[in-house]
Amino acid sequence: MPRLPFSSALLLAPLAYAIHHAEEHLVFNFRAWRLKYFPDTNALSTEAVLVILTAVGLVYVLLHATIRTRVSAWVALLFLMATQVHNAFFHIGGTLVFSDFSPGLITAIALYLPVNALIVRVALAEGLVTPWQLGALFVGGGALFWAFEYAGPAVLLAAVPVTWIWALASGRRGVYDKGVTHA
Repeated sequence: MPRLPFSSALLLAPLAYAIHHAEEHLVFNFRAWRLKYFPDTNALSTEAVLVILTAVGLVYVLLHATIRTRVSAWVALLFLMATQVHNAFFHIGGTLVFSDFSPGLITAIALYLPVNALIVRVALAEGLVTPWQLGALFVGGGALFWAFEYAGPAVLLAAVPVTWIWALASGRRGVYDKGVTHA
């Protein structure tokens, strides 16, 4: 069976996000559920959030596919930790804490967790990240997720350019920082 490279595995994340968004906003009403329990810190429409997060996610995928450094893998993983992994824990935790089904829970469990587990497994197998680095990315992603939940889109507005600059600045060394080409 052919092995799925990290760059290709990353493509599963925007697909999972699109399906998750459909559950939240086409099948159920996540925004109404969220407003019952949390302050309204995001004035953007759900359509705007979909477009922005999909575009940003695809740029991270392209960024890594182009420069293919460990840092470009780290920033892609950081984005996924913030937007998908911690989002899954948000849906699970919200459902449990409030005893009220959080719209998005089904795809968070059925897609976000397995897709991101696959991406992480491939990143570890390709030597793009160590378990310790993965833990740091998980914590950093959590900080970004909760900052976004409490402060709104300004958090992403600041974090995204910083991570892109970091990844691009690391791009001089090239393919996985060793000069080894991976197909």
